[in-house]
Amino acid sequence: MNPFSDFGITFANPWFLLLLLVVPVLSFLKGDRGRAPSIIFSSTGALRQLGNVVQSRTGNFLTALYFLGLTLLLVALARPQTTKTISHTEASGVDIMIVIDVSESMLTEDYFIGGRRYNRLETIKQVTRKFIEGRPNDRIGIIAFGTQPYLVSPLTLDHDWLFQNLERVQIGMVEGNTAIGSAIASACNRLKDKTSKSRLIILLTEGDNNAGKVSPETAAEITKTLGIKFHAIGAGTNGVAPMPVVDRAGNVRTDMFGNKLYQNQEVHFNEDGLKKVAQIAGGHFYRAADTKALEDIYSQIDQMEKSKIELTQYRQYRELFPWFLGAGLALLATEFLLAQTVWRKIP
Repeated sequence: MNPFSDFGITFANPWFLLLLLVVPVLSFLKGDRGRAPSIIFSSTGALRQLGNVVQSRTGNFLTALYFLGLTLLLVALARPQTTKTISHTEASGVDIMIVIDVSESMLTEDYFIGGRRYNRLETIKQVTRKFIEGRPNDRIGIIAFGTQPYLVSPLTLDHDWLFQNLERVQIGMVEGNTAIGSAIASACNRLKDKTSKSRLIILLTEGDNNAGKVSPETAAEITKTLGIKFHAIGAGTNGVAPMPVVDRAGNVRTDMFGNKLYQNQEVHFNEDGLKKVAQIAGGHFYRAADTKALEDIYSQIDQMEKSKIELTQYRQYRELFPWFLGAGLALLATEFLLAQTVWRKIP
């Protein structure tokens, strides 16, 4: 581990830094050992009158230049460098069209999130958002459908914009019957001319086709012919479930306190019909009777339909040792010249 890496500096030959331990040893030895006396006195009493010996500031300065220059040369041997990492990411994502049923039956509140009751559409929107967040490299589009399909968002990598459009998906944005075949055909049309190696349709519906000019079986055959992968998710339960009371304008009715009015209504799920569609398309059928099942289904699809990501990293090095080498030699040369000229010592 390089302790200088956090500062953007690395060393090609870090073991040379151990030689820096020699510098304080040399400094100690140089200060402890002096030259042999040129004149020997029998007594130093006569010299005491000259006053106390004061350490030469000139000598300290020259010594500092010498050891600083030596330190810089040793650092230069370790070859200091600055590094710059360049990353190149090449992502080969999946093109996904999410097809969401917004017929009136999707108002049925047979899902729970955090102990609170939610209708089918709101649950699908929340779980779909988590699915999209986990696939940042995929182009994803959304189609809402009732009696006719409605393009909420074309294929896009701008998932923030996609989330904004997902929030716009509401019951009543198109007429309230269920045209599964037309919705699948519309998704195929959005994917047919794309060059992506992997294309996918995810259909979320209560499963009972009762409108549209294209039958679900015919749309499934188109899907298979185009080589588009297909996953059908059946949302909701069979039997009696609470459903908000809706007026003729499609608005949910409330009581005098603002609470929604409910009525228990028998709901039917055409599981056999969706299974047949998935089989013709060569895809998969899933049953999402509750929120946990829906989350698990999305997780399975996420694992099956993986995006391919290739990450390539390059490192650029800039050598700093010439600067340390030049500075060290300059300091040593300065110390030598000053010691031999201006501050030359005479024995």
